Amino acid sequence: MSLYEQLVAQLDPATTVLLTVECQEGVVGEDSALPELAAQARKSGVLANVARLVSAAHGAGVQVVHAVAERRADGRGANRNARLFRAAERLPVRQIVGSPAVRVAAPIEVAEEDFVVGRLHGLSPVAGTGVDALLRNLGCRDVVVVGVSANVAVPNAVFDLVNLGYGVVVAEDAVAGVPEEYVGAVMRHSLGLVARVVGAGEIWGVWERDSALGQGV
Repeated sequence: MSLYEQLVAQLDPATTVLLTVECQEGVVGEDSALPELAAQARKSGVLANVARLVSAAHGAGVQVVHAVAERRADGRGANRNARLFRAAERLPVRQIVGSPAVRVAAPIEVAEEDFVVGRLHGLSPVAGTGVDALLRNLGCRDVVVVGVSANVAVPNAVFDLVNLGYGVVVAEDAVAGVPEEYVGAVMRHSLGLVARVVGAGEIWGVWERDSALGQGV
């Protein structure tokens, strides 16, 4: 069976969810709290690839879930048990609930049927966020993971999903991290051991074909 045939079997719109991770204005937008990461996501084409995958998912009837990181203005309930969390409290842009910083970043389009799930604590877009319950209620079997960053949140999402029994596909050129060369290393030496790692074009090729067939093209 070719890779394309394997992907067609695995990416059935009825049982697949596209999960975008922290693709929010305060992380990858023009006024990011993490300008190096935001610049890498944009100049490398990662953000554009995420946007096209989301568009292809919408066209094929694939459920999209956007996971965003946020915090209360008073910081209650947020972690402070790691250097990363303490550094976030000092950043000029803070991911406050309801603020522009937690909106899904352009050019990614959020459709009415999408879910936007915020988390107030921890490192994972999945554990303790309600995402697992949503996926199960949606009849999800496989999850396509994209977004930021390859350093922390994306690996957390992939490992949690695998531990929960989902099949996982990672679009390697729709994931950003710093330094840029680290992304390839984590794909080869970590995520590739537990998930199917492919190019974004291979995924949207399946979904865009499904969309075209559904429209009788």
